[in-house]
Amino acid sequence: MTGNRPLILIAQPHLAPLKDVLSSRYDVMPLWEESGKARLAEAEILVTAGEFRLDPAMLERMEKLRLIACFTVGYDGVDLDWARARGVAVTHAGDANAEDVADHALGLILAHRRQILLGDRQVRSGEWTAGSKMLSRSMAGARIGIVGMGSIGIALAQRAELMRMRVGWWGPREKPGLGWARADSLEALARDSDVMVVAAKATEENRGMIDASVMDALGSRGLLVNVARGQLVDEDALIAALREGKLGGAALDVFESEPTPAVRWADVPNVVLTPHTGGATYEAVGRMRDMLLANLEAYSAGEALVSPVI
Repeated sequence: MTGNRPLILIAQPHLAPLKDVLSSRYDVMPLWEESGKARLAEAEILVTAGEFRLDPAMLERMEKLRLIACFTVGYDGVDLDWARARGVAVTHAGDANAEDVADHALGLILAHRRQILLGDRQVRSGEWTAGSKMLSRSMAGARIGIVGMGSIGIALAQRAELMRMRVGWWGPREKPGLGWARADSLEALARDSDVMVVAAKATEENRGMIDASVMDALGSRGLLVNVARGQLVDEDALIAALREGKLGGAALDVFESEPTPAVRWADVPNVVLTPHTGGATYEAVGRMRDMLLANLEAYSAGEALVSPVI
């Protein structure tokens, strides 16, 4: 660390409120402005939203960089091999929003399975008449298959059990301490699920792992929910499966490209969509802020980082 007030660059404009939070103790510059770009070579710390890919050419110009602090829980936009090779530490927000993302996943399931949005539209449009009655599907007894049993998956499984759903899961590694059965494969989990929820960490190795074959196994009455990362689902295959009736429905909080173009979903049936807000609660953002401050304070004091990735 150099000096008493290390220079911090904030990577994305939507993190601009952090400038006021940090400026009392650090020199803080916005990377999206020329004043920040001009000081790349001086910065010791880069604060970023971890889902955004960091430009390798930019990082190479950051000669004094010692810490990449992800404000968010995810850090898939950071090249960990690059950071490791250059001795750059990486931190993130730990499990700050796991409970909220699990809540959102459950909300998406309820919204789709109980046809809540359709019911809202019927009431508002005057289509609700004395002779009409809309039927939907119960939660109790439904089979939920969770892809990725980390903190979000576990929180969702606990909620699903309280709603008397039958829980199964799949992940690349066995977790003997869990009380839920692990499927032999993604396709096996899909075949044995009424609802499949993607809650896995995204890597280049699992890009597009929810492909047409998994959707076919989930079937024409199955619901696919994604609260992880859009890149985990083959989005073109998903849209095709919905249009062709091969998949019963989808409820998505994340997309291949964000913001996703509205026209892409305009005529896609049986979908519920939210704009990547699963973990975006006031409480979770407060925990992310506190975790960021704790990591920066630990770095400044030369102490062990609070929530290191590497």
